[in-house]
Amino acid sequence: MDENWKDTVYRKRAELALLLHEPFAQLAHRCPQAWGDRQRINAFLAASIGEIPHAAFLYALDSKGVQISDNVGTERIAQGYFGRDRSLRPYMHEPMPPWGFLLSDAYVSLSGRPSLTALHVVSDGNQELGYLGADFDLRDLPAAGQPLEQSRNWRQIKGDPSIRGTVFLQQRVESPMDRHITQALAILAELIAERGMFQVVIHFSSSRATGWFIDDPFRYHLIEHEALADPDVCLLYPPQPWPDDAQVRQEQVKPILDAMRELRLSDQSIYLRSASINIFNGMVSLTFSCDGSHYMSCDEFLDRKGDFWSGMNN
Repeated sequence: MDENWKDTVYRKRAELALLLHEPFAQLAHRCPQAWGDRQRINAFLAASIGEIPHAAFLYALDSKGVQISDNVGTERIAQGYFGRDRSLRPYMHEPMPPWGFLLSDAYVSLSGRPSLTALHVVSDGNQELGYLGADFDLRDLPAAGQPLEQSRNWRQIKGDPSIRGTVFLQQRVESPMDRHITQALAILAELIAERGMFQVVIHFSSSRATGWFIDDPFRYHLIEHEALADPDVCLLYPPQPWPDDAQVRQEQVKPILDAMRELRLSDQSIYLRSASINIFNGMVSLTFSCDGSHYMSCDEFLDRKGDFWSGMNN
């Protein structure tokens, strides 16, 4: 995932903080009237939880992080949390901003759910009493306003160091697909360009392909090497028009597969082990014998002038 996912998370957290800060501040301002009495604080939180959007539970902590209320939800008060020491939980170790409201980083809760916590300082005059806390299950929070846009820039991801360290001690062993690679790739080109396969993972070393089709997008189709050697397999998939919103042009499919064949066969030590194409992402991925993987746009892959190809030629 590209670094811009962090920008999207930052924007989403800012939206949540803006939504939660004011009602939290108002509630924390009223908390001292019930502070120190378990039953009164439970009743106060039960009457007020509707003011905090999406909260799973509200609770009160003393200044050391020990819970002085039960967990108060919208429908019930969960007993057994009074006296719980939360001082070691990750959100208790994040620095509290000067304005007294903290929206924590997301974490995995003790129940195993991705969650986050909001805390607001509770004060009585100049005396800091503790914190008003609320837990949020990420499932209950509104989604980001716009989908994450994936980068199409070239990226390299290094694999298993033990494989990289022995790569020059090994040689490519000819697979069944290698023996008829031109025909296998011609069949895949037909399936992609003419018969609705929008994503395919080609496993050169194990002689198979895993494909997803436009008319059946939620299930993958496993095409083994016998089928990849027989053009009759194309008859199993009806012709489909090339989608208007594909990032790859139809005429690019064959050159992309031809370049993959070159990377598979050109070197006996550093060779392509598997590759994928997604015509909607406009991306290819390439995994080599050294266990390193590369992700790049189809245009960059075909251009042969980018950083990837420069590295391959050195």
